[in-house]
Amino acid sequence: MVLLLDIAYLLATPFLVFFSIHSRLKGHPRREDLRGRLGAGEELEAHPRRVLLHAVSVGEVNAIRLLVEELKAKEFDVVVCVTTDTGLKRAKELYEENHTVTRFPFDFGFAIKKFLQRVKPTVIGLVELEVWPNLIGICAKKKIPVVVINGRLSERSYKRYKLVSFILRKTFSRLSAIGMQTKEYATHVRELGGVNVQVLGTMKWDNAILSNTVEGANELAADLQIDKSKPLIVAGSTTSEEHVLLLASIPKNAQLLCAPRRPEWFDEAAQMLAPCNRRTSSERQTTQTFLLDTIGELDKAYALADIVIIGRSFSPHHGSDPVQAIAFGKPTIIGPNVLDFKDMVQQLVDGGGLLQCSKENLQEQITLLLSDTTKCNALAACGREVIQSQQGATKKYAQLIMDNTP
Repeated sequence: MVLLLDIAYLLATPFLVFFSIHSRLKGHPRREDLRGRLGAGEELEAHPRRVLLHAVSVGEVNAIRLLVEELKAKEFDVVVCVTTDTGLKRAKELYEENHTVTRFPFDFGFAIKKFLQRVKPTVIGLVELEVWPNLIGICAKKKIPVVVINGRLSERSYKRYKLVSFILRKTFSRLSAIGMQTKEYATHVRELGGVNVQVLGTMKWDNAILSNTVEGANELAADLQIDKSKPLIVAGSTTSEEHVLLLASIPKNAQLLCAPRRPEWFDEAAQMLAPCNRRTSSERQTTQTFLLDTIGELDKAYALADIVIIGRSFSPHHGSDPVQAIAFGKPTIIGPNVLDFKDMVQQLVDGGGLLQCSKENLQEQITLLLSDTTKCNALAACGREVIQSQQGATKKYAQLIMDNTP
């Protein structure tokens, strides 16, 4: 099976090369660390309780913060492996001081074998269902348990998996345990061949910091020269289409700070928001628009906001996580496109803690919130209540890992 998969991957390589060239032409950054992607890296000494947590990118890296602490307290040696360059950078910022952080390799048999040989995990946790056939097949032969943590399988992803279900059914059946966020996701996984599937909730509720501020927020405001006497609208994880909408929707007396979703969008955002003060630039001017072109500082911006707008929800994408903005007690607006977070969004909307609107109504809702302190306070209070009612999944996932550790 490993050989057949490797042949299939090799046959797909020309298409991947073409996709990579096309991506570079569109301005996306070059992918780094070919050695790491082929399984090479530091060889670790064996440990009787080593858990390998595979987080694809920044979102998953942030989601496992409390889980890493929980497992460390249970005397696990935690290794965090990440696929993307931005995710790897964020993982090093969060975990490298106390844990090993490494690159997750391509799913070629030789790369996976080399990777497992040098990392030597006793159990593996796949965050949000990143299922790779060679990884899981080789782990099954080596009797290394693989569990899914904080599993998510949206309708969009489920349809893609179904197209190759004849290949993946055996892969899903080999997973030792599968912890999913919702009943819907659990149903999707069972239909793809998953067994021992449990609904344990989402860890993103647990990672929300219920606080009125965060360390470094005031320094960020001072550096960007944000005027604290004027309202500040913070839009997180935005796309270029949304920058146009936001500029047209913000009242003249309000300030706008945008944090684009991807680094390759930063330069274009700077042009669209001009004149703006940019976090990574030393140039400063009197302006009402600001650009947060860094990774890992969005919480600081949310803590400064009078109103938060959640990006990728007013453009043809699939939404972003609104929980931390609400946890800071900020009145928060989200758009109609929230497919990747629909259960979480629905709970917050139903609980009165999140305002959802169309792009046509965005300006009206911003103006309403800026003029209605009572409405803002009610949104903040209800949102925090919903968050607190949903917390507790992290301990369940830690227990799932412990239950499946040899």
